[in-house]
Amino acid sequence: MAKVLMKGNEAIGAAAIKAGCRYFFGYPITPSSEMPEYMSRELPKIGGVFLQAESEIAAINMLYGAAGAGARAMTGSSSPGISLKQEGISYIAGAELPCVIVNMVRGGPGLGSIQPSQSDYFQSTKGGGHGDYRLVVLAPDSVQETVDLVMEGFDIADQYRNPVLILGDGMIGQMMEPVEFRDPPKRNLLPKDWATTGTKDSNGKRRIINSLYIEAEACEQMNLRLQKKYDEITKNEVKYESFNTENAEIILTAYGTTSRITKNAIKMLEKEGIKAGMIRPITLWPFPYAAYEKAADTAKAFLTIEMSMGQMVEDVRIGVNGKKPVYFYGRCGGMVPEPAAIVEEVKEILGGVK
Repeated sequence: MAKVLMKGNEAIGAAAIKAGCRYFFGYPITPSSEMPEYMSRELPKIGGVFLQAESEIAAINMLYGAAGAGARAMTGSSSPGISLKQEGISYIAGAELPCVIVNMVRGGPGLGSIQPSQSDYFQSTKGGGHGDYRLVVLAPDSVQETVDLVMEGFDIADQYRNPVLILGDGMIGQMMEPVEFRDPPKRNLLPKDWATTGTKDSNGKRRIINSLYIEAEACEQMNLRLQKKYDEITKNEVKYESFNTENAEIILTAYGTTSRITKNAIKMLEKEGIKAGMIRPITLWPFPYAAYEKAADTAKAFLTIEMSMGQMVEDVRIGVNGKKPVYFYGRCGGMVPEPAAIVEEVKEILGGVK
């Protein structure tokens, strides 16, 4: 299959269309604006619908409606826009509707900067809206992996009737790399016999989708059902990459484009005789805790590297479970870590300075 050079945001749109997405609801915001621009141009060509909403709040509720009708639908934005969508995301999760949401993260809080960041980790993995709910959160490190995860994300969403969030930093959306559009792994997807298509279910009842339970007992049962599903996702969908972890003195953790910078640092350390490895979470939720528990048996220390103030550190600490110390190095506000600075941080840790 021939590769084509594409900008990240446009490649996301192309991958979504190939995956069967026919509805995109959005509102432009840097650094994700090429995504709705691409979809506005390409979706009408295949009979799909692009609709620029009057706000991010409107866009997420349009997505709610399309997903409820059984369509493959999507929205995309960047940090402040995703914040505005949080109420609707909670509704979608509570109604158990499959869809894909893309966040190209920029520096914050507030309006912040338009430069790349990873400071939406808590919002994405811990639930930015109200209630006990989870999103499947996929964190690509390249345009190619973004394409792969967008396509698989639609299938994951359909399999579990759950929203999937693609969490990229602004660099992923703006960089250009060669990509090919491969079919995702085959999954056994059931018919959407729950969708509100104007027909009745097998018992002759109208199909109704909502997340409102007036009685506390009924709301609790809904939450217990959701938790059972989340347990199944945790069992089946954990993804991560191990890089040079065998016999590593120190294990570095990074995700997204930061992991590519970290790999360069590891190669620099190797030239100096320092054995460093990396665990790269691909699913930020469910998080690969077991990989850290295993690595903690042999590594001396762990270092988490992020474009934030250290939001992933607590998940790494949960995985390490107190066996070894966990350190943090990061840049924030749109600043990007440099390999040389990571190398110096590792030397300080292994030298006992920290």
